[in-house]
Amino acid sequence: MQFKIPKNNEKYYWTKHSLEKMKYYGLTGQRVLRVIRAPQRIEKGIVKNTIAVMQPPSYKTKNGKKIWTQEIWAMYQIKSPESKVGSQNAMLNSKSYNLKASKLKIISAWRYPGVSPKNNPIPKEIIDEMLEAALVE
Repeated sequence: MQFKIPKNNEKYYWTKHSLEKMKYYGLTGQRVLRVIRAPQRIEKGIVKNTIAVMQPPSYKTKNGKKIWTQEIWAMYQIKSPESKVGSQNAMLNSKSYNLKASKLKIISAWRYPGVSPKNNPIPKEIIDEMLEAALVE
């Protein structure tokens, strides 16, 4: 399967880091956008003014509880005239935040094997790579 690079437009800006990670983990642009639009979990990103969202690729129901073996994560920034920290915090506090009015800068996307712990969703090697990429760009 050949990797198709998603194009930047008025709604989305894809960083070079995010494209490299998508290719590495076998994620498409549409899959990453689906995670952003309908996340199962939303957390504050490790990079300043970012949001990390998660969605399992599939899950099974056992005794009324959802169980999955891996997660797809995406990290992005909201870029709009009012994209101050207040807007970012509003997104963290409400799943119904309107992303249509904002431009999103998609910083990274990755697969996490297993179930990540809450409030610390990002593996150390991903953190190191993102911080390095943030210094370069």
